[in-house]
Amino acid sequence: MEEKSRSRQNRGAGGDTAAGSDSAPVTTTGADQRCPRRRLICVVVGLTLLMFAADQTAVATALKQLGTDLGAGVAWVGWTITIHAVGQIIALPLGGRLGDQFGGRRVVIAAMSVFVVLSLACGLAQNIGQLLVCRLMQGFACGALVPSANGIVAHQFGRDRDRALALFTNVFPVGAILGPLLSGLCLELGSWRFSFLAEVPLGSALLVATVALVPDPPRRTVKQVDVTGIILLTTTLLAGMIAVALLGSPGMGAARSVGAAVAATASAVALRGFYRHSLRHPDPVVPIRLLTGREMAPMNLVNTVIGSCALGFSALLPMYAQTRYGLPPLAAGSLLTARAVCIVATSGVAVALLRATGYKPLLLGGMSVTVVGLVTTAVHPPAGISPAVWLTVAVAAMGAGMGLAAPSSSNACMHLVPGDVPAVSGLRLLFRQIGGIMAISSVTAASAGRSNPSTTTAVGFGVLAALMTLTIIVTARLPNHRGRW
Repeated sequence: MEEKSRSRQNRGAGGDTAAGSDSAPVTTTGADQRCPRRRLICVVVGLTLLMFAADQTAVATALKQLGTDLGAGVAWVGWTITIHAVGQIIALPLGGRLGDQFGGRRVVIAAMSVFVVLSLACGLAQNIGQLLVCRLMQGFACGALVPSANGIVAHQFGRDRDRALALFTNVFPVGAILGPLLSGLCLELGSWRFSFLAEVPLGSALLVATVALVPDPPRRTVKQVDVTGIILLTTTLLAGMIAVALLGSPGMGAARSVGAAVAATASAVALRGFYRHSLRHPDPVVPIRLLTGREMAPMNLVNTVIGSCALGFSALLPMYAQTRYGLPPLAAGSLLTARAVCIVATSGVAVALLRATGYKPLLLGGMSVTVVGLVTTAVHPPAGISPAVWLTVAVAAMGAGMGLAAPSSSNACMHLVPGDVPAVSGLRLLFRQIGGIMAISSVTAASAGRSNPSTTTAVGFGVLAALMTLTIIVTARLPNHRGRW
């Protein structure tokens, strides 16, 4: 009776039965009792996610010095960023299940503890091998933490979780901008090592705050730990990411081609085994309905393409601006500042409008503006407009589009599967990371050895715009939800 009453309240607030809506009513899952300290808890969890997000790109501006200090080549040094993303990709789909098994609070505390220790180890690393292992484990910790952190916030805010979690979509783009800036500051102070060592006291303080303030949300009973599914999923993702990374390596020779083919084959075999196993297991690590369902499958495609555009664009743009238009490195890197500002501004607008419009109009509008930004980036500026101004406009459009689309896609996933917030949030970031790595690796591989790589990159932006356009068509078929949860 209580759930039916809540559904009626949702309809009265402009929910799913409003005119033009094509979605079934959604009931609130979990307790709707909101902790008086929920805003403080949200701040602690948000700062933790921000620290993890900044860590991913913390060495972006220090790669040259890092390679000199550790005696490593450019290819190996670049892996300090890529391997962190690979660790996240492997752990993200497992993070929600770990929260169900052991409790979200325990998972967050364990991930933060491991992160602090590994930050110290990264700062003291004596060779590139040690650093890469530590970075991989940091990615594991980040991937395990994110779903449980989202689950904690969703529980604390009850029917207001749509706005709380939508605001959280700002954390990772802001962290991606802060990471290189903090890394540059640490270089000014003397060494890239300081960027990792500074995380030790900060992470320790946040760990203490988490232990003192953050309660454990309700957890779903797990009938049996799906060890086989975890192994098959890990093999699928790891082999797939190795194949993509090898394909994206400049100057790929015969040995790398064979390695990429073997890794891709292993990934495909493991994926088939994972699919069959998940169909039979009573409580699989990732339910098939979250991957191939009539509504979640399109959202997984949406998140993959959004990740390709968001992460791929931010990684490729600075070099593109330098090689095609001759912008100096500082000016090329600062272009992304406009993107970050627009993301923060328009995501706030999206959060304010979500209940009135539903997520679908904002998602469609955001992706449409993103297409405009990608096409503007790919074409040459008209006569009389400087490349710097032209690219700034394009970057601002990309930021505005992503700011509208990211909170909307997050709420779409939660609405379509309201009872699996931790698992869905992990899969959402998983597909975005996969999309980003695929975009970067594909464009890098296509540009390798070209006499004019900037032209190839421009074509890559055009391809991303075409993929986003196709995704808009798919998204238009999804149901919408207006009102409170």
